Amino acid sequence: MLVKTSIANGIATLELARSEARNALSRELIAELGAAVDAIGRDASVRVLVLGGEGKSFCAGMDLKAVADDPIAMGEMLRALSRTSRAIRRLSIPTIARVQGAAIGGGCGLMVVCDFAVTHAEAKLGYPEVDLGICPAVVAPWLMKKIGAGAARAMLLAGGTMSGEEGFRRGLATHLVAESDLVATAQQLAERLAKGGPKALAATKHWLNELDGSLDDAIADEAAEISARIIAGDEAQSRLRAAWGR
Repeated sequence: MLVKTSIANGIATLELARSEARNALSRELIAELGAAVDAIGRDASVRVLVLGGEGKSFCAGMDLKAVADDPIAMGEMLRALSRTSRAIRRLSIPTIARVQGAAIGGGCGLMVVCDFAVTHAEAKLGYPEVDLGICPAVVAPWLMKKIGAGAARAMLLAGGTMSGEEGFRRGLATHLVAESDLVATAQQLAERLAKGGPKALAATKHWLNELDGSLDDAIADEAAEISARIIAGDEAQSRLRAAWGR
């Protein structure tokens, strides 16, 4: 089991459970996460979702090394991540990312697609895709909606990573707390959100998604295809092999 689900008092918690790999996104993990999100969406008793990761990291990004010799599989992973990100965004309930340690690339994408994100100063956040010859098209729409077009442009073109404190200052997170307070803060926020009117929250989320383009499948599909095409190219493949020491 790569994604663990628990539900109590209207609060669902999904935890990425691949801690030995810093919860890097494998094909299997993405599939399980998508199925878990769909199940939460069908459960009328759930009022809030908390997305977390077991161990020292939230999510270290895409586990591309696992499919190093198969660019087609890499593309399929990107498309699956796009679909799962959309499913999280379109849930009718508030969503909270509980982010410790690393949230890199696709992991940072999962962080910003949520309505709220709680992290700590020592976390490692960001989008180093261009450093590896990869196009961060899949995460770009969600980052733009989170921090604005100009700020997202600067962040994605520069690549690299940043501390949780800087990420909070630049808008990636809504809450910055001590690492020891992450779980309690996310729980307290979830409990407060769970008191809201379900119909009012659902209508508000849908309208916000309508306003900011989160319901636009055409953009999301195109983003996945752009990322898939670039990652299959010589530049990305050579840089990835160099990064993996191959």
